[in-house]
Amino acid sequence: MRTAERHHQLLGLVRRQGKVDVTTVAAEFGVAPETIRRDLSELERRGLVRRTHGGAYPVESAGFETNLAQRVTMHVEDKRRIATEAAKMLDGAETVFIDEGYTPQLLASRLPTDQPLTVVTASLSTAAAVVESPNVTVLLLGGRVRARTVATVGSWACNMLGSLVIDLAYIGANGISLKYGLTTPDPVVADVKAKAIEVSRRRIFFGHHGKFGAASFCRFGEVEHFEAIVTDTGLSSAEAQRYTLLGPQVIRV
Repeated sequence: MRTAERHHQLLGLVRRQGKVDVTTVAAEFGVAPETIRRDLSELERRGLVRRTHGGAYPVESAGFETNLAQRVTMHVEDKRRIATEAAKMLDGAETVFIDEGYTPQLLASRLPTDQPLTVVTASLSTAAAVVESPNVTVLLLGGRVRARTVATVGSWACNMLGSLVIDLAYIGANGISLKYGLTTPDPVVADVKAKAIEVSRRRIFFGHHGKFGAASFCRFGEVEHFEAIVTDTGLSSAEAQRYTLLGPQVIRV
């Protein structure tokens, strides 16, 4: 198998499975583990995957995006810790925007239920996570529902957000970097996120450390827009400090 063909098949495998293990893939392709490591390093250099200890997972781009079903199987324990920590940061907020995605869904289920709270979201799964809480009012943004993320997008969603003033926005992204800020693959998703940032008094970014240093297709926000970043300890303290210099507090859990 030629190198280019192996790269193509390896990238397809990473994207289908959500992650790969070097040893397993080497056996499947009939090559040495060192060959797969070199292949993954090249794919990482091209911004297509992120390396981990012993494997890799895909970077989302204009042509590729994981769906919600894949996200609920990836880095679950890290996401639970991140969501739990972020949920503690309401600090008196009475209205919150919660982004689409699996980690936001986890956060929604961890919000305190002993105080009145209005949750604004484009995500049907996030709305479902809190709709039965007696003290929570849920406002679901209208618009076209994207099957990949089960969340609404488009002018209706943005117009609804534009008529609100929100105390705190919990924002996720497919990539966050010092150079490119916060990015996501789809322009219509970027529009909703950008509008949520615009209408919110406070903003918290929360997400797995693998999103750091990655850049997707559509830029919708800057690191300095956020008061805090919540991630896991996979982000090194040195890298966390680089983000802190742009303004937000970086919390690793």
